[in-house]
Amino acid sequence: MNLPSRDDIQRTFIDFPNDQIISYVDYFSEEKRSQCHIYSYPSLMPYCGSITNNFPGGLFKNVRTVFLHDEYPFEHEFFLRIVQSFPYMQELCVNNFKSQNRKHSDESSNDNQNLSVIKYFFLSELRLVDVHDDYMEEFLFDTKACLPKNVSLHLNYESLQRVTHYFARDVTRMNCAKIDMLYLYGERKRSNSLQEYFPNAEIHFSGFMGI
Repeated sequence: MNLPSRDDIQRTFIDFPNDQIISYVDYFSEEKRSQCHIYSYPSLMPYCGSITNNFPGGLFKNVRTVFLHDEYPFEHEFFLRIVQSFPYMQELCVNNFKSQNRKHSDESSNDNQNLSVIKYFFLSELRLVDVHDDYMEEFLFDTKACLPKNVSLHLNYESLQRVTHYFARDVTRMNCAKIDMLYLYGERKRSNSLQEYFPNAEIHFSGFMGI
């Protein structure tokens, strides 16, 4: 597809003051579709959707709900940029099936010495149903993320089993203990180990949930 460049789009807003209009273009080759974001800055919208790796950043104090989607991996640094751009984010949905390129082991301190733990101060709902296992690790590893208490968490049950090593992995225990509502999609199977791993959570099993 012959898509306009960011500069092409910006030139269509020559009557606007500089830096008040932000734009960027994404093309999803697998989905065979494209999208163009055009918005005024600073933005007053409470919702920001279909954010990709091309997101240029900025400060959006009014946004409470964020939806991330891409056909390219979201690395740890990208999530740090998201938290910095949306400091009062309360709800986050991630849709990405691509494995991260820069992974960090939970076994070696050398792998984590330069890794910033991202603090999600106001997050109250987190949806990680349509994701690669890496993004579940991104949010459940206490070496990568610090979740607040009383978070509602939506996950695929089989993915959760893999990431937590069937509810026996230490690096995910701290964040799992902060969950107060757990919604599991896919296989319906309750176990004592699951409830012990999420000691403060009310657990619900649901059918498949897409985005």
